[in-house]
Amino acid sequence: MTRPSTPSPAWQPGMPGGSNLPSGPGGRPAAPSGDGHGPEPGPPTVTIGTYPDYPSAQRVVDYLADNRFPVEHSAIIGTNLTLVETVMGRMTTGRAALIGAGTGAWFGLFIGLLFGIFTAGNWVAVIVVGLVIGAIWGAVFGAVAHAMAGGQRDFTSASSLRASQYAVTVDAGLADQARQLLGRMHLTPTGATAR
Repeated sequence: MTRPSTPSPAWQPGMPGGSNLPSGPGGRPAAPSGDGHGPEPGPPTVTIGTYPDYPSAQRVVDYLADNRFPVEHSAIIGTNLTLVETVMGRMTTGRAALIGAGTGAWFGLFIGLLFGIFTAGNWVAVIVVGLVIGAIWGAVFGAVAHAMAGGQRDFTSASSLRASQYAVTVDAGLADQARQLLGRMHLTPTGATAR
């Protein structure tokens, strides 16, 4: 005859006997460090320049790297982000079928290559058949999916994130060295600030 066991309370930080717990796969249990508000902040940084577009900020960091500046202590920070969705064109059932055929053809090519490797006979025919069947099924699924949408979102688009300006920051201890290097560069920031 067995006795019913009483469940033991789960261990919590600060409970008596916490130091007697056996170590687990990750070592001894411990309460999380920090104040619970995310990772510790890094060293203080200084903005050495702000630029109207990303290529200009990228050129600055590239110039610093070319001149042996420790660029692992720098960052490009985009501010005032905007989501831009560029409309590429109208989506019709025929165009949806064509896009589906292209996607299906790639998948069919992959499957055809996979089966072609293990075919003793005409492996080229296996690849071509896989490509054709994939294109046909892709076209069917593309057309059906567009028709089922019921006229909603009858256009294709591409989304991108854009910032109104890009700031190049470096660790505060390296700011003077970065500014000296940038003084030799022929690119003027739109608002170099130091904090």
